[in-house]
Amino acid sequence: MSASSTPATGQAEGAARGGTLLVAALVFIALVVAAIGSLGAPLITSVAEEYDVSLSTAQWTLAITLLTGAVATPLLGRLGSAHRRRKVVLATLAVVALGSVATVVPAPFAVILAGRAAQGVGLGLTALMMATARQHLGDRAVSTIAMLSVASTVGVGYPIASLPAQVGGVRVAHLLGVVVAVAALITAVVAVPRDTGAAPAKEPVDWLGASLLSAGLVAVLLVTSQSSRWSSDPLPVVLILLAGAVALAAWVLVERKAARPLVDLTALRHPAVAGANVVMFVSGIAMYLLFTLVTRFVQTPSQAGYGYGLTEVEAGLVLVPFSVLGFVAGRVTPKMREKVSPFGLLTANGFVIALACVLFAGVRGLGVVWPIVVMGVLGFGVGGFSLGSAVSGLILAAHTAAGSFAPTDSGYSTAAWTAGVLALVTIVPAAGMNASRRRRHQS
Repeated sequence: MSASSTPATGQAEGAARGGTLLVAALVFIALVVAAIGSLGAPLITSVAEEYDVSLSTAQWTLAITLLTGAVATPLLGRLGSAHRRRKVVLATLAVVALGSVATVVPAPFAVILAGRAAQGVGLGLTALMMATARQHLGDRAVSTIAMLSVASTVGVGYPIASLPAQVGGVRVAHLLGVVVAVAALITAVVAVPRDTGAAPAKEPVDWLGASLLSAGLVAVLLVTSQSSRWSSDPLPVVLILLAGAVALAAWVLVERKAARPLVDLTALRHPAVAGANVVMFVSGIAMYLLFTLVTRFVQTPSQAGYGYGLTEVEAGLVLVPFSVLGFVAGRVTPKMREKVSPFGLLTANGFVIALACVLFAGVRGLGVVWPIVVMGVLGFGVGGFSLGSAVSGLILAAHTAAGSFAPTDSGYSTAAWTAGVLALVTIVPAAGMNASRRRRHQS
């Protein structure tokens, strides 16, 4: 051993290599989660055709994934404490892998829907990847968390899933999800550190709250997405809506009394916290509403009087600017936070989403370049919630004539302007909170 090669140096180099391996593993798992989550977007039209369901029904393959992800994120955060984080990560990836298998087997539409729901559970893994980075990566934790935040918003599955869908159909495209889910599971087995520390004496998990929230959101989204049932079967629609409202009301009561609630509703008593959450919620609806509109519009055959009749691959490429600009925004935003308040960023986010909505509503007939521009602009306003996807389906369904596969062109205008109004609505409270914050700091 040379004089310069000491045991301490060797240990430091080994730790550095181990840290690099862990960083790569965490980012890879985050990218896999993003890829699986994005598989539904460019395949909505293909799912409708292959499974012989309406476009609004096929849209559930995107909405259900976002819904389960919204519920799973806080739940996994509770389950994935340091003493069992590895176990939770491996179990979650196993669920995602099984869900991926369900999307490729020859079975009715309900099975692929269940598989997509299981895949959505993986959307809650990003928070656990960040917690792992904080615990094990020391000085590299901050930069790794920034990469994980960006990786979780990049829709790498858009163009990648499109080619196999065009060649072999929806199930072949979803086979990609099986491959990457299994690869992520193997990566986690090899690279995620073993659990540390003893289990606390008592650590309750709010399973009742998670169940009530899931039931309430599913009921509301189900009624929202099935507008054709409102006139044909009004009684079941009303009963489902009431059941959803009761479940959500019960969830609020449970959360207020739970020792460790799934969502800390008491924090919403603070006007700034409540306002920020409302703004983010509404802007997320607007963002995903427009996102779904563009995805469906570009694939609509020109025989409908609008649309570009793009193939799955071409539609996937249209969505690439969303990922690229979302990546750029993810890199720029942390630096902007040093100069701009969080409410200032929310205000800017509302303007960006509103601009994208106006561009799509006003000039989408000028060629395929405009949807590409719209997706690039929208990428800067990355956010979203499953209700946005359901609302877009509701509006388009209301503009679809009986027996027609595609909605009218005016339906896209109505939905786009609706998204734009929602985005503009978020600007006023966000700007107001920003101004109030400045006054407090000046006084």
